[in-house]
Amino acid sequence: MIPRSSLEDLLAALSEPTRLAALQVVWDGQEHCVCELMDRLGASQSRMSRHMTRLRTAGLLTDRRDAQWVRYRRNPDIPEAWVAIIDAVLAARPAVIAAQMKVA
Repeated sequence: MIPRSSLEDLLAALSEPTRLAALQVVWDGQEHCVCELMDRLGASQSRMSRHMTRLRTAGLLTDRRDAQWVRYRRNPDIPEAWVAIIDAVLAARPAVIAAQMKVA
């Protein structure tokens, strides 16, 4: 079930680079362990867990406990309008990163 969240909450969840990178990983629909996300994104366990909790609270992910790890996947109940927004943001992400590198 999707929490009653607003567009502002969705955009806030997408506004942090680590959260956006993590969402891009789990957007494939497969299940991903926090340990995998930590390795791929170079984040500590506490930082990664905090970001994943924010994405889950926004209704973008579901989670399941597996021994000491938590596994995340894309929430299949995300409204289509949100899916379109997220798809557009993720598609634009490489161009945004390239533009930021030119400015820096």
